[in-house]
Amino acid sequence: MPLAKITLQQFRNHALSELGETAHFNLLVGANGAGKTNVLEAISLFAPGRGLRRAPLSELARREKPADAPRPFAIGASLVEQGQVSARLGTYTEDARPNRRLVRINGAETSASALSEWHAVSWLTPAMDGLFTDSAGARRRFVDRMALAIEPAHARAVNQLESALRERNRLLEEGREPRWLDAVEAQLAEAGAQVVATRARLVELLSEELSALPPEPFARPILTYRPGGPTSRDELAESLARERPRDRAAGRALTGPHRDELDVAMMRADGSAGQPAATCSTGEQKAMLIAITLAHGTLAASGRPSVLLLDEVAAHLDPVRRAELFRRLAAGRAQVWMTGTELAPFSEIASEAAVWKVAGGAVEAL
Repeated sequence: MPLAKITLQQFRNHALSELGETAHFNLLVGANGAGKTNVLEAISLFAPGRGLRRAPLSELARREKPADAPRPFAIGASLVEQGQVSARLGTYTEDARPNRRLVRINGAETSASALSEWHAVSWLTPAMDGLFTDSAGARRRFVDRMALAIEPAHARAVNQLESALRERNRLLEEGREPRWLDAVEAQLAEAGAQVVATRARLVELLSEELSALPPEPFARPILTYRPGGPTSRDELAESLARERPRDRAAGRALTGPHRDELDVAMMRADGSAGQPAATCSTGEQKAMLIAITLAHGTLAASGRPSVLLLDEVAAHLDPVRRAELFRRLAAGRAQVWMTGTELAPFSEIASEAAVWKVAGGAVEAL
């Protein structure tokens, strides 16, 4: 049970909520709008990035009235390994720094990227159902979040890549001397090559895990990583230098890791790639997303604590798929958090789960 003694203070609609005795399965049950997903969102902030909703900090802080100024919020949890607390995690805001999310691990202030060095957090939400028809950028973010499970430093490399891209665009727009661009492009190429290597390795490992899963009852996806340009540091640096006139005219870099794509297709009976996921039915897309999530959960739980957040996933599955989902989750090592409007869909696992009723931003153990 990686996370225990979780507290939410002034977060979303939770004034103060505490979740003490956790288990392998953790169920949050309550009406729509009660604050169930808010708990999952709080837990997702124990990972680098903006959480499962990608919301700005101003939306996370609780307000008594809509017109009120946001208050500082705080989220804390104990990280448990082999029955012992290995770390105390905290993320919060302050009045003095309202636009910055702060992180503490064992009482020491650190960066959000350091969280991925302690454990892995992944999630599946209804908002992700359109991933395969969404933008390439959404799929890159999906890949980058999963990549933290195999390379905790990936978040730092992505941040360096994005920072260097912004700086290069600025220098191109201002018409700066080539020596300035040389320095920035060297940084961009270094970070970009690291990002590409980690993304490619993730897709390879996910594909191996997916090949080990039975093809039924969840559709098995075939993943293909498609780089948006050269993949080595030197080749990327040469390409950036060569394409400066074109990129200056376009106002952005037209080649590089920021153009990478994840192609997903549904596997045919003979094992070959079939229909692109974007053109599959809604049910088939959901099944492939679940298959990817399960495969990633196995990767993430290899050698370190792992947490899997599943928002309203059981309600959208038929009894056969729901039973198979619970079976695979029970066999895995990741701590699982699920939400639902009622306990009935979880009847198969309720007796072994920690269950909380959520109502009006308050949490009560059942």
